Amino acid sequence: MAKHAVEFGKDGRPVEPDGRLDAAAFHRNHEPIWAVLQKFLTGKSGDVLEAGSGTGQHVVHFAKRTPDIIWWPSDLNERHLNSIEAWRAHAGFPNIRSPLRVDLADPAWCPAMHDGSGPGKLLAVFCANVIHIAPWRVAEGLFAGSARYLRDDGRLFLYGPFKRDGKHTAMSNAVFDTSLREQDAEWGVRDIADLEQLAASVGLTLVETERMPANNMILTFRRLHGSA
Repeated sequence: MAKHAVEFGKDGRPVEPDGRLDAAAFHRNHEPIWAVLQKFLTGKSGDVLEAGSGTGQHVVHFAKRTPDIIWWPSDLNERHLNSIEAWRAHAGFPNIRSPLRVDLADPAWCPAMHDGSGPGKLLAVFCANVIHIAPWRVAEGLFAGSARYLRDDGRLFLYGPFKRDGKHTAMSNAVFDTSLREQDAEWGVRDIADLEQLAASVGLTLVETERMPANNMILTFRRLHGSA
């Protein structure tokens, strides 16, 4: 089971009486992330799963802008699941489902993905700031599950810091990587080449890399023979 570098609600930020947590990163990155996602999602319908929703703020922000898309938040941490449900209730949007308890280290993710109680084939999977604060098997499960559950025209969007060809893209990322590995030797900023290899092993391919603020990126993957 993956640990979190910082568990929301234990990082000194306020917690609302209903359990809603607030992530500082959300306020910095939600608009740049949406600018990338909207290019693919606008005008489409279907199910989108957010893998590792954390506080639940991102899914609320995205759902407000895509009324024809059903959003399925998910997490493994109990405090985060409570916050996601609280944000869902607070927002009141009909296109957000209750959070799924998903363990990304398990390629099947959770029973709801295949027992009829969860989403159908997914238009997209969005995952932010997860695989560098988790063992590599979480990345493996994320990609395996995405390959299993995405529609033929679906996309996997992966947000966070990444290395290129074994090198960090900024000194701040190198410092961050060192701090992560000091906390847990299985954590660390992942290399894009390793993720491409992992994607290929499950039938996905990297189709777009977008630079984001604060030395982050969004990597977009689709099926090897999916729609362009």
